[in-house]
Amino acid sequence: MTQHAIDFRIYYEDTDAGGIVYHARYLAFAERARTEAIRSLGMPAASLLADYGLVFVVRDASINYRVPLKLDDVTTVTTRLLDQKAASCRLEQVFTRDGEFCTRVDVVLACVKAEDGRPARFPPLWRDLLRKLAVEE
Repeated sequence: MTQHAIDFRIYYEDTDAGGIVYHARYLAFAERARTEAIRSLGMPAASLLADYGLVFVVRDASINYRVPLKLDDVTTVTTRLLDQKAASCRLEQVFTRDGEFCTRVDVVLACVKAEDGRPARFPPLWRDLLRKLAVEE
């Protein structure tokens, strides 16, 4: 596997008064897409906490808007790993509609200890798992 794609329909709750997706909703869709990408690799994100006492936290996120998504659109969010370090990883999440680029979310996730929020290295299993989202060039 080199990347993960999932579709979401835009509902009223996702839009502003003009029927355009509210900017913060992109982060919610991106979060769901990341969760499903990890699940598709065979490991629910909750097992990182249950097995290792670790969690992912968003350390940095940026959004580049190109074309607005609107009420009743179906968007595909494609998630891929751009970079991985000992205790963090950088993902790109691209939103498209019928193949047209709409939005890009660039997010850095840190791996931290749930008990105190201190940085922690990815366990080898998780490091290898996330690497499966990298695009082979």
